[in-house]
Amino acid sequence: MDRIQILFLDSGTGGLPYMLRLKELAPDVRCVYIGDTANFPYGEKTLAQIECMARETTERAIKCFNPQIVVVACNTMSVAALKSLRASFDVPFVGTVPAIKLAAKSTQNKKIGLLATRHTIEDPYTEDLISQFAPDCKVYKRGDGELISFIEHHLFTASADERLAAVAPAVEFFKTCGADTVVLACTHFLHLFSEFEAAFGREVQVIDSREGVAKQALRLLSEKPKSEDSARKIKDVPDMGVYVTSLKTASDEFEYKNWCRLSNVPFMGLLP
Repeated sequence: MDRIQILFLDSGTGGLPYMLRLKELAPDVRCVYIGDTANFPYGEKTLAQIECMARETTERAIKCFNPQIVVVACNTMSVAALKSLRASFDVPFVGTVPAIKLAAKSTQNKKIGLLATRHTIEDPYTEDLISQFAPDCKVYKRGDGELISFIEHHLFTASADERLAAVAPAVEFFKTCGADTVVLACTHFLHLFSEFEAAFGREVQVIDSREGVAKQALRLLSEKPKSEDSARKIKDVPDMGVYVTSLKTASDEFEYKNWCRLSNVPFMGLLP
């Protein structure tokens, strides 16, 4: 098998839509996906914990797969640990941060909703993004760890009504605020993108960073010397193979196999 070119890293299954979007743009690029389920959820951890967990998991993944690019497909991990990861490893990183810049360009009434983890909401980096790209906008923030847990563990068995009920509190919050643009700033929320759009209706635009992240990763990959294509391989894996760092309960393996089946990607089990 050819070398893995891009490694996607998230706390769980949230980053899968990012890998799938990149493959739509570049089907021949070989990818692997790591869900750090041993440390899920990242959004409720301290900055020091997130930096440590992200560094340890990234080190394991790089040793195992020797990727050319790493996409941190997790807003919380990117906001808290991207700078540390770039300083620690000699491989290009692409982060996933709240799409505040895009939201500021899209909003008509200057009222933006930001749905994320508690850590992303509270991190100074997020405030810096708002100050830099949306200084004339009112940004309404909502941290929703409960919804993230629902997506990770219950979404694939949930009915259509249960999915709509899960997004209802956030939708009502942002409608009450009068936001006309809502940023999904946790990758897990993308699994409910269509439900958010349906619940908000035409008066609210729902946006995320998939397109920008995928294109940035491909741009960095195109800048890599062609000689790297035949560089040292550590492990051959199926394209888009999904690994996790922990299977905590008897039902976990069933859950993640189902996630992969729904995404049409191979589940590879525990990260070596």
